[in-house]
Amino acid sequence: MASTSRTSLQSRNLPWVEKYRPQTLDDLISHKDILSTIQKFISEEKLPHLLFYGPPGTGKTSTILACARQLYKEKEFNSMVLELNASDDRGIDVVRGPILSFASTRTIFKRGFKLVILDEADAMTQDAQNALRRVIEKFTENVRFCLICNYLSKIIPALQSRCTRFRFGPLSQEQMIPRLQHVIQQESIDITGDGMKAVVSLSSGDMRRSLNILQSTNMAYGKVCGDTVYTCTGHPLPSDIANILDWALNKDFTTAYNQILQLKTLKGLALQDILTEVHLLVHRVDFPPAIRIGLLIKLADIEYRLASGTSEKIQLSSLVAAFQAVRDLVVSEAY
Repeated sequence: MASTSRTSLQSRNLPWVEKYRPQTLDDLISHKDILSTIQKFISEEKLPHLLFYGPPGTGKTSTILACARQLYKEKEFNSMVLELNASDDRGIDVVRGPILSFASTRTIFKRGFKLVILDEADAMTQDAQNALRRVIEKFTENVRFCLICNYLSKIIPALQSRCTRFRFGPLSQEQMIPRLQHVIQQESIDITGDGMKAVVSLSSGDMRRSLNILQSTNMAYGKVCGDTVYTCTGHPLPSDIANILDWALNKDFTTAYNQILQLKTLKGLALQDILTEVHLLVHRVDFPPAIRIGLLIKLADIEYRLASGTSEKIQLSSLVAAFQAVRDLVVSEAY
């Protein structure tokens, strides 16, 4: 009885990302074509070495862990699967030591192959990757490797050619919403329609991020609506961005600059975030093409200068000036 209550307490304290992590291949919500291919590999017992790549929160680790659970019974899971993350030491010594000894030993009385999962493989050094390619080649008979990374270009070509590659793209809104609704139902969250829209749009295809936003907003405010989601994540509200654009285009330079600076200070906004949101609105305003191109080039220059560590106040002046120049051009063209 005590152990049951302890387990329920642990699951209650777990972050939702872990609590609702898919346990089987059927629980996974995206990349059905990749899943059906892997399912076929498993059913025919012809699993190749795998390389999963793509942005964070798209189901790469969940997919291979679900595969491992399908391949091995719970009792033999620990002896048949070696999982190493970027947080573990994975230099050349580890490849020649623990990985090599795990790959080179066969398990008596157990048929099939072992599985080595190397998460965040793009963080491995060149030397370690070079040492790994020999291990992969030599022990293919009794072990399969699955490399997981965000950037394919950081994996050496020799390793890429030894694996079957699968790209996990960002999730679409249609894929994310049913899963989020399941969590909302399980946790009895008070959420509005614009709250859901804000969670999905701010996570930009990253399921892990969307669950973290949902959990933190729910814990901080109790009610998940558009404004609380934007406030909790520190993103500028759409209404604030509309005001900034309105001031920059319709007020004189000094008034526009002071009002935007005041709003920035009051809400604690970063100019980088304002730029990103303003850029999306620029595409919706009906500017002549030549003027829009000029404005986007100026915005790109401001972002580049910000990334180089320049003064936010000077770059804010530059942002206001860019819009004022556009306004004057539009007016002169109209006449």
